[in-house]
Amino acid sequence: MSVPTIVVHRDADILAKAVAARIITRLVDAQSAKGSASLVLTGGTVGIATLAAIAATPARDAVDWPHLDIWWGDERFLPDGDPERNETGARRALLDHVDINPERVHVMLGPDSGLTAEESADAYATELRKAARPEDHGPAPSFDVTLLGMGPDAHVASLFPGMPALYDTRPVVAVHGSPKPPPTRISLTMPTIRASREVWVVAAGAEKAGAVRLALSDSGTMQVPAAGARGRSRTLFLLDRAAAAKIPPGLGRIASP
Repeated sequence: MSVPTIVVHRDADILAKAVAARIITRLVDAQSAKGSASLVLTGGTVGIATLAAIAATPARDAVDWPHLDIWWGDERFLPDGDPERNETGARRALLDHVDINPERVHVMLGPDSGLTAEESADAYATELRKAARPEDHGPAPSFDVTLLGMGPDAHVASLFPGMPALYDTRPVVAVHGSPKPPPTRISLTMPTIRASREVWVVAAGAEKAGAVRLALSDSGTMQVPAAGARGRSRTLFLLDRAAAAKIPPGLGRIASP
């Protein structure tokens, strides 16, 4: 697994715009190399602001949107169109504004599909397996970029400290009793996240500073989920100054934005 590189921006607004620019560049590079690209989205304030920043910049047209696969790191187990779903926020901020192929937008199904949370997780795992190629060497694609938000408790996706989903080795898992509402969710598991080529953890705000410090301390996924969020070739912690305030010297490599 890669050693994290830390990039600190002035505030949350600049952070979202900077992450948007990085995503565009990374997708263009991936598509130039192999004709297509894959991006795993996250929700949250900064995650959705990042998507809105992509939609707002003319540089978005450099992306070959019909040849992009969109996945989600996690989803609230709520009906289609519910405003609390990560998918709903992503569509409003970006996906409804670009020429993306609907068949390449891979959503996690909610209860209105007739599936239980477990069945929805299994269905997503099946979709991942179908998309995986031999060179991925696993039951899920090696995503070009997996975007992850992080909570004040250092959770990523819907993998919360001490909960069974954190230890699950299946590609996708149903989460029950989430400490953050809604209680039922669907999430990629840590092995699927760690199979990504690049993992970008995005965090803003002083309430995240302690979690950032723990995530960079390499305590391990058993206590600190974000400490296990690493990409095979690259890991970025993209932060604003408030979230980076408690990083001590020597934890990761700090790069200029």
